[in-house]
Amino acid sequence: MPLLYLIPAGVLLVCMMGYPLYQLVQLSLYEYGQAQASGGAPLEFLGAGNYLALLSDSRFWTILLQTCLFAALCVLGSLVLGIGLAVLATKIGRIPRMLLFLAAIGAWATPAVAGSTVWLFLFDQDFGLVNELLTGSGMSAAEGFSWTYDKYVAFGFVAAEVIWCSFPFVLVTTYAGLTGIPGEVVEAAALDGASVWRTTRSVLLPMLRPVLLIATIQSIIWDFKVFTQIYVMTNGGGVAGQNLVLNVYAYQEAFAASNYGLGSAIGVVMTALLLVITLGYLRAQRGSEVTV
Repeated sequence: MPLLYLIPAGVLLVCMMGYPLYQLVQLSLYEYGQAQASGGAPLEFLGAGNYLALLSDSRFWTILLQTCLFAALCVLGSLVLGIGLAVLATKIGRIPRMLLFLAAIGAWATPAVAGSTVWLFLFDQDFGLVNELLTGSGMSAAEGFSWTYDKYVAFGFVAAEVIWCSFPFVLVTTYAGLTGIPGEVVEAAALDGASVWRTTRSVLLPMLRPVLLIATIQSIIWDFKVFTQIYVMTNGGGVAGQNLVLNVYAYQEAFAASNYGLGSAIGVVMTALLLVITLGYLRAQRGSEVTV
């Protein structure tokens, strides 16, 4: 019976994602550039040629490492901030909690392009409010400081914006999980002499595991394929491409360089990596035993 209820969603996913994914894989097996797209040259079947060229390119491995580290920073930041604010929301009054959720939902609902542009304006090296406040507070080094010139500062700057627009999802889902835990369970743990940390580690977190699993997987998928924030805030990948991630790299290869075959290969590799990460995380969570 559960499978019957999943059939409509399954058919929709196959129709909307199955065919584009098939076309992506097919395109990655050919030499497909501007000449082939315009009909000026025939398609040349390369098989695994695009993938071999990609895997033998040291630049690809550098960008892959940057993407993984950037995504890990964003996921960790979103989880820590979202879970922390969810716990805070259970401790404060109704009006402060409502204001907290309104601010969080506002950040979540802001389009990525608009949010990235606002952050660029706030952190502008000449007219930005943040630099003005830092300079006014005595930090002379902040005067005229560029947040997008240095590689690591730029990655941290973009990661902060990604966390800002991603943590509300973690906040909402974790808060829903916390409010669903019976108060008697926490009271029983307190009567047994469990400390706050012990109660959190052995009672609350195991009961929140399904919620945290969803939040973590969603954050990994979203943050691993970040495109808009990097492209807008670093002007297409930073100085000399120092802030490239895989999604922006695929865009540059496919559309800026008109190398659609190699760009498709990067997209296939990204999809495969996300599937491996997600399946591995699910298997680890399913195989772990919960002891309370």
